[in-house]
Amino acid sequence: MNAWMTAAQLRDAYAKKTLSPVEVVRAQLDRIEKIDSRYNAFLHVDADNALKAARQAEQALLSGKSLGPLHGVPVGIKDIIDIAGQTTTCHSKVMQGTVATQDADCITALRQGGAILMGKLALHEFAIGGPSFDLPYPPARNPWNTNHHPGGSSSGSGAALAAGLVPLALGTDTGGSVRHPAAACGVVGLKPTYDLVSRRGVYPLSFSLDHVGPMARTVLDTSLLLEALTATSTSPRAFKAGPLDRGIAGLRIGVIRHFHLEDEVAEPEMAAAFEEACRVFEGLGAQLVDIRLPSLQEFSAPQKIILMAEGWAVHAKSLRARPGDFAEMSRRKLLCGAFLSAGDYVQAMQCREALMDSVDQVLQQVDVLVVANSMDPACVINDLPEVVRTYTRQARVPFNLTGHPALAVPNGFSKAGLPLSMQIVGRYYDEASIFRVGAAYEQATAWHGMHPAACSA
Repeated sequence: MNAWMTAAQLRDAYAKKTLSPVEVVRAQLDRIEKIDSRYNAFLHVDADNALKAARQAEQALLSGKSLGPLHGVPVGIKDIIDIAGQTTTCHSKVMQGTVATQDADCITALRQGGAILMGKLALHEFAIGGPSFDLPYPPARNPWNTNHHPGGSSSGSGAALAAGLVPLALGTDTGGSVRHPAAACGVVGLKPTYDLVSRRGVYPLSFSLDHVGPMARTVLDTSLLLEALTATSTSPRAFKAGPLDRGIAGLRIGVIRHFHLEDEVAEPEMAAAFEEACRVFEGLGAQLVDIRLPSLQEFSAPQKIILMAEGWAVHAKSLRARPGDFAEMSRRKLLCGAFLSAGDYVQAMQCREALMDSVDQVLQQVDVLVVANSMDPACVINDLPEVVRTYTRQARVPFNLTGHPALAVPNGFSKAGLPLSMQIVGRYYDEASIFRVGAAYEQATAWHGMHPAACSA
């Protein structure tokens, strides 16, 4: 088995009986055992249950039964999501020994879709900290260069995909935590429309900003994972993955440049990759329209207040009782919420309404928006000042605040060989359009087919 096979390719191989789920799962488990010590992507590998599920998937295939859109496809799960009978650590000492009594809704959906759960993936503590070295578990590392940050908070999800340990992964995204590791690790990540994917059974950070998001190495695979996640009664709308080969001729793409040219000035490599991507869109027949929104700072100020207030509400009891069991980085961030007033929170929510309207208005003029992702390539993982500096240099936060779907797609590499990325943003519940644009770009470029040389072993 090729470690870089996509979920779509695995499904085709199963249909042709050239591969079996048992072969695939065994190969992935062997690969995890062989190389994951370099990347720390997995906190727990559930080998026994994965093999049991693979055997069941194989028997179903032999009897001509379909278990769903992800029949026999391995998936890694961010360890902030409950799987019945397994510990949900949230990558924290505070949660050690906390065993989930039932599956999160998104896990139920994956099981119903035929997916094979490979185990729990690393993250930043409680989805807010950073690459911390004062926790019981090591931080995940970037497969393109293990001295560098893999992005967060879904760090293990991005690293596992980039290293070829799984073809699909689940992350969560409160301020960019699916799209950041997608950018740093050179993979695809979707923050869906707010509430499209159920958050029940996912440890919260910020009730009104949290999203569960699919991650993969291709746009098609990301859409297949979203289909499985929404094919249940807990989702307000079912997303159906369709053909992604229609092209984008005639579509109107709104281009937002002031985010990375004025508000948070991007590294030249990032800006150049963005402009080259715009030229690709034009070459594919799309019409580009310059768009301006409120500044990044106008979006980030209310988002930060909401995040800190709601994060404090979640963690206040533990922070008061066990402050020393939190990593310094996450403790410092969460304690800020203790100093906010109800008035601060209400004013932030009022600002949020106006900013949601501003994005809705521009999306009436165009089919999708294209914006920057991170403003810098991944920094060195143990350079704390640089980690802190680069964390806020991004254009992801606006769409957590507004709830619009946003897809991170790789669009190049830095001179140092680190991935670069952009975002495609759409109307509420119009994931289909952003997948269409992302797939057209992906098919016209080679970035998604490039893998870290160190992971070839």
